[in-house]
Amino acid sequence: MALQAGIVGLPNVGKSTLFNALTSAKALAANYPFATKDPNVGIITVPDERLDKLNELVNPKSLVPTTIEIVDIAGLIKGASKGEGLGNQFLANIRETDAIVHVVRCFVDDNVVHVDGGVDPVRDKDIIDTELILKDLETAEKRVDRLRKQAKAGKKEDVRMVEIGEQILKHLNDGKPARSVELDDEGMVLLRDMMLLTSKPILYVCNVDEASVNDGNEYTKRFIEAVKDEPAEVIFISAAIEAEIAQMETLEERNDYLEMMGLAEPGVNRLIRGTYKLLDLITYFTVGEKEVRAWTIRRGWKAPKAASVIHTDFEKGFIRAEVIKYDDYVKYGSEAAIKEAGKMGVEGKEYVVQDGDCMHFRFNV
Repeated sequence: MALQAGIVGLPNVGKSTLFNALTSAKALAANYPFATKDPNVGIITVPDERLDKLNELVNPKSLVPTTIEIVDIAGLIKGASKGEGLGNQFLANIRETDAIVHVVRCFVDDNVVHVDGGVDPVRDKDIIDTELILKDLETAEKRVDRLRKQAKAGKKEDVRMVEIGEQILKHLNDGKPARSVELDDEGMVLLRDMMLLTSKPILYVCNVDEASVNDGNEYTKRFIEAVKDEPAEVIFISAAIEAEIAQMETLEERNDYLEMMGLAEPGVNRLIRGTYKLLDLITYFTVGEKEVRAWTIRRGWKAPKAASVIHTDFEKGFIRAEVIKYDDYVKYGSEAAIKEAGKMGVEGKEYVVQDGDCMHFRFNV
């Protein structure tokens, strides 16, 4: 599945440093604005302890984790909605992504200049929100104008669409992102159709100093208060720590460093899982002696659609799905023992795949 999350933020907030830690790509991390002029795309492995456990139980010849795509997008400045700086490129790049990872700077370092002169994550967030909302207002106004012309014929459904469109416009004019507008199902259909930048799901990443990576600091407290009414998660990460970890050669070195820093795992693991959740994705597994593999699907997909990510023929000729719950696999230890215990389910076309399901598909084409 080619779903992407875009890393955005003002210049010099740590986006490219974080991106480098996330991926094997090496974006230029320099101490001046626009170090990343073209969006860098990284394919990132999703850490999953369940996959490791299945590998331990089955000992297959190969192990294949699932991945997501992360795009490092050039830093935005005031006036981007009018084409200032790299504004037009920034807005075009972000429009192509499915979700936003917004990095804000919550650390002081005299060696890293701030494009606006001082550390203020709430102000930085407002700058980007304003530029995105201004662009969304242009898009929404054009759409509502078209709806008004359609509504002149007096059709009830067209008049209703105008009302919803004007509600969205008012919300944007109040300086609020489209993702926080409260709409009924009919309204959500129009909102999705508008493809507004601020309607994309968002994860906020507070880039903090090493001492603040667990509990945050005064900047993170102010930021959390500012976004408390948004449907968004906030996580703390020290890009400096992640950069150090990424350069270490062995797992033992990394674990020793994490222990020294008082961390249970690298922050990028939490970021990747948060992004995965943000994209409304889940994982199912195929388990065999040749291969144990994780597959990415959208939450709510039924079995035939889920099978299509392996091969389209699986969906076309779907007969049934044999399903083992992950917890049962761990409890009984093998497929044979699971079958003996009567814990393998046989599901049809209407089965909604659950996160962690271990599946065999039967098909005929």
